[in-house]
Amino acid sequence: MGIAETIHFLVWGPWTLALLLGSGVWFTIKSGFFQFFGVRRWWGETIGSLMEQTEEDREKQKITRFQSACTALAATIGTGNIVGVATALSAGGPGALFWMWVSAAIGMMTAYTETFLGQIYRYRRTDGEWMCGPMVYMDRGMQCPFLGTLYAILAVLASLCMGSMVQSNSMSGTLQFGPGIPPLWSGIFITFLTGAVIIGGTRRISRVSECLMPVSAGIYILFSMIVILSSWERLPGIFCRIFKEAFQISSVGGGMSGFLLSRSVRYGLSRGVFSNEAGLGSLAVLHGAAEDTTPGQQGMWAMFEVFFDTIVICTLTALVILCAGYEGLDMGNPAAKREGAALTAYCFSLRLGSFGEILVSAAMIVFAFATIIAWYYMGKQTFQYLLERISRGNYFGFSQETWEMVYRTLYLLAVFGGCVCQLQVVWLVSDLWNGLMIYPNLLAILWLSKQVDFHR
Repeated sequence: MGIAETIHFLVWGPWTLALLLGSGVWFTIKSGFFQFFGVRRWWGETIGSLMEQTEEDREKQKITRFQSACTALAATIGTGNIVGVATALSAGGPGALFWMWVSAAIGMMTAYTETFLGQIYRYRRTDGEWMCGPMVYMDRGMQCPFLGTLYAILAVLASLCMGSMVQSNSMSGTLQFGPGIPPLWSGIFITFLTGAVIIGGTRRISRVSECLMPVSAGIYILFSMIVILSSWERLPGIFCRIFKEAFQISSVGGGMSGFLLSRSVRYGLSRGVFSNEAGLGSLAVLHGAAEDTTPGQQGMWAMFEVFFDTIVICTLTALVILCAGYEGLDMGNPAAKREGAALTAYCFSLRLGSFGEILVSAAMIVFAFATIIAWYYMGKQTFQYLLERISRGNYFGFSQETWEMVYRTLYLLAVFGGCVCQLQVVWLVSDLWNGLMIYPNLLAILWLSKQVDFHR
């Protein structure tokens, strides 16, 4: 085992999983199992509240609660919802899906806690935009600016690797093996499209996410249901296998990795950031721009995002694979020889023909692009915090706009580089940054958990 692999194992060993799940269990108990007994409350405060806002807030040019939620969903619903789920089922069989549900239920309260704390300690910068996230509650809540600075450094590095390069590489690879578009031309197009969105700032990112996520997720849900319902007679047997095999050791391991993975391609548990990013701290940043809201409302939106990402989207992907590829997985047919996105695409094509493969490719592209623009906001926020801390507010004689342009340029270069480069090393480094972000964030939210009102 090389030095890089050793460091990778130390960061993503079983203790990381135990820490994440243990923290989630603690928040679940502390909340009185709010994600279960308070479902009517948090559902009503999220999807049930959509009709109360939108138009008036649009006229005031505000970032609505729904736009913040869509931006957060753009970051969490990524290629891991396709690749990661297929990896989980290949590793652990049908029982893996049960552990994805268990992990999602636990992660909902972790997401609530970090988002609630983010709202408590957020503040407006001199340009009028909100500064929010783990680095802020580490700085102002724990009175530990060193920890906030460390987190910000890791988040900036993660945005320039996982948030940009890895996602654009997925898009470029899909376009190359689908329509046959060379990586160079894909890189130019993807970089231009990303620049056109992010140059418009937080409002444009929120509005694009608001348009992109409901439509793309809705289409994916619709055709997933078509595939699943076309094999409805197999569902009872599939669910029996899910619960029967759930407590096999291989199923537990596969399920946890599938749940925790977001944008998974290579490395098992750490092959990407978490499917819902609960515990990573990114949800606290992504909800920071919402106006006319409360910490409790944003925390419940974060719970909904975990629920939608894993219980809905990941479950549909798993059921498509288990329904359409049920016999193939059992009897050694072609489905069993495929992995990741190829397995998902094959299972869709069994019911939808060539359109099924096109659908999966399109979903990969849209989900990856949505992740790119959402992680730009994440990276920009942490970069600005880091700059404030290092320069002590004078920005080394340059304006905030100049430094934002510097980060934007670096981000676009990373997007282009991801399209034309081989990313084995980038994957490894990205996993390290993401894994290291977990430790200071979980330390902070456990330290500050007494300030969280789980019933607001």
